Amino acid sequence: MTQIIVLPHEELCPEGALFEAQPGTSICDSLLANGIDIEHACEKSCACTTCHVIVREGFDSLGEADELEEDLLDKAWGLEPYSRLSCQAKVSGVPLVVEIPKYTINMVSEGKH
Repeated sequence: MTQIIVLPHEELCPEGALFEAQPGTSICDSLLANGIDIEHACEKSCACTTCHVIVREGFDSLGEADELEEDLLDKAWGLEPYSRLSCQAKVSGVPLVVEIPKYTINMVSEGKH
């Protein structure tokens, strides 16, 4: 199992969180399984940016983002060098520290689809 630390997020987990995740599981699925209701408007199909996270520690342990993910990340609010779409980033055996950005851009709910 892999330890994931989630930094405090005002709405989703005000106290932050610490839990174990099965290697090979996406960060998004790991968050959802542990009661952190991160938005995932495209149902984890790599078609939006609502599940964007910033991996503060352990980033290099994640597989490389493919071209589609990179293109979508360019549209994410608060993009940083260690940003990933949590639906695409698979947990390895290395502990992670994850930050969920304060805002997200949801083209569907904002009527821009």
